[in-house]
Amino acid sequence: MTIDAPSIHVRRDQNHLAWDPAIEPVASVASGDVVEFDCLDASNGELTAESTTESLATLNFDRVDQVTGPVEVQGAEPGDTLQVDLLEFEHADWGWTANISGFGLLADEFPDGFYKVTRLTPGTQRAEFWPGISLPLAPFCGEIGVAPAQGPLSTIPPDVHGGNMDTRHLVAGSTLFLPVFHPGARISMGDGHATQGDGEVCGTAIETPMRVRVRLTVRKDVHVTGPEFIAAPDPHAELRNGSRYATDGIGPDLMAAARDAVKRMIDWLVREHGLEPIQAYLLCSTAVDLRISEIVDQPNFIVTAYCPLGIFA
Repeated sequence: MTIDAPSIHVRRDQNHLAWDPAIEPVASVASGDVVEFDCLDASNGELTAESTTESLATLNFDRVDQVTGPVEVQGAEPGDTLQVDLLEFEHADWGWTANISGFGLLADEFPDGFYKVTRLTPGTQRAEFWPGISLPLAPFCGEIGVAPAQGPLSTIPPDVHGGNMDTRHLVAGSTLFLPVFHPGARISMGDGHATQGDGEVCGTAIETPMRVRVRLTVRKDVHVTGPEFIAAPDPHAELRNGSRYATDGIGPDLMAAARDAVKRMIDWLVREHGLEPIQAYLLCSTAVDLRISEIVDQPNFIVTAYCPLGIFA
């Protein structure tokens, strides 16, 4: 596929740390233009390929999850929709995954920090995560959003304006629709992921710097009230939907059911594949899909964790 040359290149130092309509755009483009965003990883460059677990102790949380932009799209008005065609994601040759103390679905089960670097060879479809375990790469940005109706808002929780959605299906070929709350929409992006499981249970994927190309189009004939998208075909559908081991969490609380499903998956990975519990937890965040299997037969719900068996040698 031939991608039009970008109208502008947004530098990685042109970033901000809150979703806020008061932030002025760094550039302005016409509807239909292609924009290239150059994004640092979610640590704002504090963590590198040479960092260690000890580096997590000095990570400045006031500087994480920054987003590059914002970019004004001419003609966008409140009530319109911004169509974001995701054209290309180019990850770096490395990425990191971490268990950060106090963060993640099982923060109480894994209180200690842990940092892991994964080498990412450009042009390849998979990367070795642990010995004998290789993960399919499907790069995307966890953060995509427009200026919210009111701000400032943290960049960590998602909201109806988009933000930190961490949706692994927003890969190249997908189209995202975001509601416009302010003139120009003011879109920003960041939080590059080389791959991730549905749920991102430990709070990190394979985090990596990312160069992104998107086409931005104002839609006055489409009206959404929150993020909606057309998902591209999954390039790893055979692996993701092939033979899988699944564990269920069952109970009246969805969060507790999700925790139970992940804990059972960790137990299985330790028992059957010889991983340490922390290794299994990080693998769940990068490769295991967490999904709601049943929600109508109250009082109990079912959340299922699916691990594709094709990742194992």
